[in-house]
Amino acid sequence: MESKHKKKHQEDAQDAPDCAAKEQAAEAPELAAAPAAANGADKAKDYYDQLLRLQADFANYRKRVEKEKPELVCFGKAQILLTLLPLYDLLMQAHLHISKARDGGEDPAGMQDVVKGLEMIFKEFSKVFETEGIRPMELVGRPYDPMASEIIGIDEGAEENDGLVTEEFQKGFYLGDKILRPARVKIAKKKKEQEKQANSNL
Repeated sequence: MESKHKKKHQEDAQDAPDCAAKEQAAEAPELAAAPAAANGADKAKDYYDQLLRLQADFANYRKRVEKEKPELVCFGKAQILLTLLPLYDLLMQAHLHISKARDGGEDPAGMQDVVKGLEMIFKEFSKVFETEGIRPMELVGRPYDPMASEIIGIDEGAEENDGLVTEEFQKGFYLGDKILRPARVKIAKKKKEQEKQANSNL
């Protein structure tokens, strides 16, 4: 009887490791699945964060395009208008030449019609310029502005006129609040004798 009981105890002892091994084997997939699930959740979070960043970048891109669109349109318009300004200059020179000839007593046949035609063209130019926001610069008698004009000549004169624009060789224009084309001007500069005298008084 005692030997049977001992044998039974030995068999139970042998079965115990097998049960423990089976339990560990059953738990192994669950333990392996836990890191995989955590890794999948991390990847999903990364993808979601990337999506949010892409959405934000795209929203910023759309805002930038909407903001820059008027500037691009204005730039394109400025390029077109710049091609018209040389024609305006030629017409202006022709008008001045004819006006001087008339003031000098010359009045060839048909000149009156030419003057009227030029005046009509200038009126059309003025309408287009006004519609497009172009303003001619009025610089004569004002202090020289290096941002708005280029000096191509100097008049020596009185000290009180020093630095003032005396003549415009080429008209300058604004497009809105920006310079479309700088003017080409002549400015007054006090005579060298006056400048020497001023320096000697220092």
